[in-house]
Amino acid sequence: MEDNVYQLMAEKISLMSKSQKKIASYVLENTSTVPFLNVAKLAAEAGVSEATIVRFAVFLGYSGYPEFQQAMQHAVKQQLSTTERLKLSSEMGEGREQTIYDMFHHDQENIRMTMEQLDKTAFFQAVEALLEAKTIYISANRSAASLGVFLQYYLSILLGNTERVGTVENSAEQLYELGKGDVVFAISYSRYTRSTINMAAYAKQQGATTIALTDSLLSPLIPHADVALTASSQLPTFIDSFVAPFSVVNALVAAVGKERRNEVEERLEKFEDIWDKLDIFYKEED
Repeated sequence: MEDNVYQLMAEKISLMSKSQKKIASYVLENTSTVPFLNVAKLAAEAGVSEATIVRFAVFLGYSGYPEFQQAMQHAVKQQLSTTERLKLSSEMGEGREQTIYDMFHHDQENIRMTMEQLDKTAFFQAVEALLEAKTIYISANRSAASLGVFLQYYLSILLGNTERVGTVENSAEQLYELGKGDVVFAISYSRYTRSTINMAAYAKQQGATTIALTDSLLSPLIPHADVALTASSQLPTFIDSFVAPFSVVNALVAAVGKERRNEVEERLEKFEDIWDKLDIFYKEED
């Protein structure tokens, strides 16, 4: 259903009320911009109430507006190149200062949506898998590499058995001993990188546990994931918002640290000693 959200709307127009037809007409006439509007903005643009927008999403078969919006986002993002997304963001701009505040509001919305849709069972399955892993391999490429670097840095401090792998072509030798008992944590956002997907697929074939962090359950990473985590990255511009994904990563790191508190405290004390002896951090001179 998600892949044919606009077709679904068109097919159901004859069954819609007057206000629902009004929404459908506006959405179908503005398929490039509507997927990036929150419920309040769409209601204002379509000339209906927010409650009517939510009821419209349910009428189409979605659990609510977030799922409906995600379906529209998925449909349009699969078609937009980086250049096209830049043009879109320019067309939707309302002035220099407004752009700044719009970014903050969109990031707030991404965190809210991620909190509401978080699969807590999957989250704690991921924590358990990380705690039990022989070796943790983190695969994240292109812009998502920032998430991978952050996760690898802190898991290395907490657990010590974590390494980051690059593209399959450059990291094949790292995977020589990959197998049962290991974990591959794959992170990718639309437009998804083929290398990360191939890494997750190979890991699953080798019997390793695979964890995916991605933008939706429609992501091509999902079929290769034993544990699937999603975090919203919607932003009406040529870049993705990684505020919500970083929040999920932060929560994972915090949960891992809490579960291994005694061991982590011992490791951190040793690291503090090393950092002090090597004069790692800036200190004010006496």
